[in-house]
Amino acid sequence: MPRRSSASLDADLLQGTLDLLILQTLQPGPAHGHTIAHVIEHRSDALLQVQHGSLYPALHRLEDRGWVASFWGTSENNRKARYYRLTPTGREQLATRTSRWQELVAAVNQVLKPVEESR
Repeated sequence: MPRRSSASLDADLLQGTLDLLILQTLQPGPAHGHTIAHVIEHRSDALLQVQHGSLYPALHRLEDRGWVASFWGTSENNRKARYYRLTPTGREQLATRTSRWQELVAAVNQVLKPVEESR
C-alpha cells in the first residue's frame, strides 16, 4: 500500500475538522455562510478563522454528500442569501464524527501526557 504524504494527511484532517465544525454550527438551525464563519470564529475565541475560500467549497462538498441542504432566503440586512441546514444524514454524521473526534483527542492527549519516570 502506498504511503500518504504528511501534507495529504494534514489536508484530510483539516478538511474533516472544518466539516465537523460546520455541521456543529448548523445543528441549532439554518444559517448562511457569513454566519457560519462568524459562529466558528466567535466560539473559538477568534482562534479559528474560516476564510470564504475554504468555507464555500466545504459547504458544497457537504451538500454533495447530502449532509446539508441549501435554500435561498433573506439575510438580517435584507439581502438575498443562501442558507444551509443539516439533513437527517448530516445529523447522523455529526454524531458519528463528534464521537470519532473525541476518541482522537483522547488518544493524542494520552500520547502527550508526560511519562512518569521510574525511580
